Amino acid sequence: MTALTLSTSSAATVRADAVVVGVAKGAKGVVVAPGAEAVDKAFGGKLAAVLETLGASGAEGEVTKLPAADGLKAPVVLAVGLGEAPAKGDDYDNEALRRAAGSAARALAGSKKAGFALPVEDAEAAAAVSEGALLGAYTFTAYRSNGNGQNAKGGKKNDAKSAPLAEVAILGGKPRDKEFKAAAERSQALAAEINRARDLINTPSNDLNPKSFAAEAQAAAKEFGLEVEVLDEKALKKGGFGGLMGVGQGSEAPPRLVRIAHTHAEATKTLALVGKGITYDSGGISLKPAGHNETMKCDMSGAAAVFAAVVAAAKLDLEVNVTGWLALAENMPSGSATRPGDVLTMYSGKTVEVLNTDAEGRLVLADALTRASEESPDAIVDVATLTGAMVLALGHRHFGIMANDDAFRTSIHEIAEEVGEQSWPMPMPDHLRKGMDSPVADIANMGERMGGGLVAGLFLKEFIGEGITWAHLDIAGPAFHEGAPWGYTPKGGTGSAVRTLVRLAERTAAGDLG
Repeated sequence: MTALTLSTSSAATVRADAVVVGVAKGAKGVVVAPGAEAVDKAFGGKLAAVLETLGASGAEGEVTKLPAADGLKAPVVLAVGLGEAPAKGDDYDNEALRRAAGSAARALAGSKKAGFALPVEDAEAAAAVSEGALLGAYTFTAYRSNGNGQNAKGGKKNDAKSAPLAEVAILGGKPRDKEFKAAAERSQALAAEINRARDLINTPSNDLNPKSFAAEAQAAAKEFGLEVEVLDEKALKKGGFGGLMGVGQGSEAPPRLVRIAHTHAEATKTLALVGKGITYDSGGISLKPAGHNETMKCDMSGAAAVFAAVVAAAKLDLEVNVTGWLALAENMPSGSATRPGDVLTMYSGKTVEVLNTDAEGRLVLADALTRASEESPDAIVDVATLTGAMVLALGHRHFGIMANDDAFRTSIHEIAEEVGEQSWPMPMPDHLRKGMDSPVADIANMGERMGGGLVAGLFLKEFIGEGITWAHLDIAGPAFHEGAPWGYTPKGGTGSAVRTLVRLAERTAAGDLG
């Protein structure tokens, strides 16, 4: 992973392949952001004019490279757009800094070191720049050939030009300041775990199945001192986990339920995180139409986020117990697969009529939510790429938040916005529950088509233990990005919801959530 340092060097004296400065859209054209004063001075105070001549506007994410002027140690200046300049006396928004740093880091792929001279007025701003740079530098190269038919999986290095930026130096970062140092350490831990989630999401399903995913969790548990328990297909069948077994029975790769937990001796609160981990979703017998299968390796993004968040909590030694439940299965059509019309007996004892085998995520989550409820945590949050309906409602950049407690839903929304993850609170209308009434079972796994994302949330609510605060994050939109990279968001797996879960754990540890 890209290294991170806090540097006392100035933008003029840092020895690096490039120095990154920020520019913004002002009322009269491009303005140079704080942090770039030494670079502007080297250009005779005309850096903004030079950039405008080259076509720069200061728009968010815009990258302009130019040769360094005399007096600068770095040979290249990279100017990155921050968007609209803030009003006089105001600071740049942390998310704008995060995205700009990400764009710059990605543009510097193949470089050994870059000095980031973006506005870092305080430790929070330094953390935003650090996170953005570390996340923007991410690349997934495990399967790329080096031209000789060999790839990183075989132990060979990829083309140096595609390698991520090796080192990010945050200029003005105050390495001896406790707050800045803590912010840098947190950023490194957080980015490493987001990138772990991204790696898992990007790994093709022929290499990542429920068994191998569980093995990844076991390895991390050993490395970071976490508790881990894996229920295989025999234990799941014996335990009555009808949802997991029903979804996974059509695949040659049987399901798993993984419990991975960070515990702290001084903790007084317990947070349970439950992740949907469908390592490949064909739709089962209700087969997905052509054009909807190609990215279904990403249907385990919720489990990846939960896994990463638990490891991050351990790395940060948070004073809260965080238990992750990874509901892992592969949804395939075969002679042994669950059929539309079948009835499954869930771990809770409830029976579910399966009207559509492509509504499988709610089935595996239901078992995991019931099991998580048995431990009586203070709150449960599940994360899932659950419904296409949520994408239709909110697009590809926002995830939906549903909950059985309005205050908890509001808190999670505020946390998500604070850490730079776009989200939106969604309702849970009681009248939609009737559409899941079944003539043969306690409930059906499908209801009304309109409001399908809300229906899925109402289904999950049925499996939450009495009196337990619960929220559901439907990350179907932002979990996997198919377009061109932007900001710190790469093409492919994004690690959506990890930052929200970690900040939720931090808030819980601090007692800020009651």
